[in-house]
Amino acid sequence: MLDDLVRRLRACQRCPAMHRPAVSGGAVVSRVISVGQAPGVKEPVLGRPFAWTAGKTLFGWFQRACGMSEEQFRSKIYMAAVCRCFPGKTSAGGDRVPDAGEIANCQDWLTEELAILRPELVIPIGKLAIQRFVSFDKLTDVIGKEMSVTFFGHTFDIVPLPHPSGASPWHRMEPGLTLLNQALRLIVSHRAWVGNDA
Repeated sequence: MLDDLVRRLRACQRCPAMHRPAVSGGAVVSRVISVGQAPGVKEPVLGRPFAWTAGKTLFGWFQRACGMSEEQFRSKIYMAAVCRCFPGKTSAGGDRVPDAGEIANCQDWLTEELAILRPELVIPIGKLAIQRFVSFDKLTDVIGKEMSVTFFGHTFDIVPLPHPSGASPWHRMEPGLTLLNQALRLIVSHRAWVGNDA
């Protein structure tokens, strides 16, 4: 079922303004799912999520937190996202934020992934991803915390992470740095992470 989902996902053409192909981390059976925001310009070319600068930062966090390499993360953690195609650039040159219709179009993939994998732990990465699961005002309200949520009938824990973008200093300054480290400790000690042989 997961192989079939990934095949259909990579062929998705639901959003005409998005830049295809859709990006997937592959059919990794796991009790832990990471949920990013949307691919950048490099990810569709390289064919995997978090393939560029933000990915180096993200995987560096896990290397420091528990000694897990990028290759180990990709082979043990199912990597999803709010939107799976690159949204394109704004007139100012930054990455465009997906609109509500694009987010809704892509939500079916995440719903199906949750139904198949039934994860115990979901790691939403960045504001857009965290907002799919919980309402909040500031990152300081949610980073460094573990919460139980029910999403389309499935209950699991979430431990949000800030986006590892080089454009954002949040995770490099206090209180962000301390809260990030607290979140990483919660993740690597979670029963799903430990039981996932992660």
